[in-house]
Amino acid sequence: MKTMHIFLFPFIVCLFLISCEKEVDKVKPTIDLSIPGAFPVNCDTLYFGESFELKVLFMDNVELGSTRAFSIDIHNNFNLHAHSTEVTECNLDPKKDLEGLNSFGYTKAFNIPEGVMEHETNLSIAIPTGNAKGNFEPGDYHFFISLTDKEGWSAQKGLSIKMLYP
Repeated sequence: MKTMHIFLFPFIVCLFLISCEKEVDKVKPTIDLSIPGAFPVNCDTLYFGESFELKVLFMDNVELGSTRAFSIDIHNNFNLHAHSTEVTECNLDPKKDLEGLNSFGYTKAFNIPEGVMEHETNLSIAIPTGNAKGNFEPGDYHFFISLTDKEGWSAQKGLSIKMLYP
């Protein structure tokens, strides 16, 4: 009987520890553009040669923070491809032939501090007027935001924007 208690007690402790495991995060994070002053939102305009403040609220039910938690990708939409996540349709310019055009491109990943469930960006992004090839082509662009929470779930927002010269 004593031998049975020696084996039974550790078994019960292990069973208890296994049953008390942390609940797995099964919910994607959210990208909230409805906060006051959110920028950019669908159909907004960014200007070459100027800076803008990225203002977005990120939220998660468990934890946001991770290395490279969110990224921004700005690329041309001259061929009128679609991956917008917004219902509002913007007025688009006519389709442009991409050959020989000097379009602006921006891709950068950012960290979010660990241990937070909400994070509001307050980030200044400078838009240059051009590069070694000359001035960038104005027109329709996409502003793509991607967010990944601590568990690895991700959410995206695809915005249609204009990029013009002031």
